[in-house]
Amino acid sequence: MTELDIAEVVQRADVPASTLRFYEEKGLISSIGRRGLRRQYDPGVLERLALIALGRTAGFSLDEIARMFAPDGAPALDREMLAAKADELDRTIRELGVLRDSLRHAAACPAPSHAECPTFRRLLKTARSGAVRGKRRPPVPTVRE
Repeated sequence: MTELDIAEVVQRADVPASTLRFYEEKGLISSIGRRGLRRQYDPGVLERLALIALGRTAGFSLDEIARMFAPDGAPALDREMLAAKADELDRTIRELGVLRDSLRHAAACPAPSHAECPTFRRLLKTARSGAVRGKRRPPVPTVRE
């Protein structure tokens, strides 16, 4: 396969041209030249864009994704970083499962009002503490008179 015009990359990768230009600025991809005013890319850019999309979906930052490539552009995946992200996703899945179950309970709760439902009250307390997203906030100091 020969070089790909930016319009072909946009169509095949389903990524806007502005994103391609941004990724180029960040050093994630590079064009191999221009034909007139249009950037040209090596066909390997499609695999690289697929890896970037996968990394973004998994929650990696663009800087983390940039470290997933060797200087020659080939994938160079850090297995420890991947395992750490998988552990983080496991925690998020557990937290979201608890949140989902709590919301389902609140939706079907037989209590006369949610304010009277102990399960819903626990959910609110958990949300206030920041534990729903794994970030515990320090308690708000109270002013004693």
